[in-house]
Amino acid sequence: MDKLNKLWSIVRRHKYLITLLLFAVLIGFLDENSIVRRMKLAHEELLLREEIEKYREEFEESTARLNELAVDSESIERIARERYFMKKPNEDVYVFEDDIAK
Repeated sequence: MDKLNKLWSIVRRHKYLITLLLFAVLIGFLDENSIVRRMKLAHEELLLREEIEKYREEFEESTARLNELAVDSESIERIARERYFMKKPNEDVYVFEDDIAK
């Protein structure tokens, strides 16, 4: 009984601190919208925004390339030679390992 009285005495003396700590644990870790989860979601949002920006730049580059192909027939020939290693009938094509890696 003496131990229970000591425990009750400590709880009465520090009731606001204990309440504050319980609240912090509840909000920080156990709640559905906890601080830890919000930090993870914020990090995920940052990664997704970076990915969106990367795809936006890729889209703009592809659109510019498409517009170039629609206007200039020499561009089509250049891309066919560089990317697909096509050639004219009287030509010899030399392919280097660096060209294949691209």
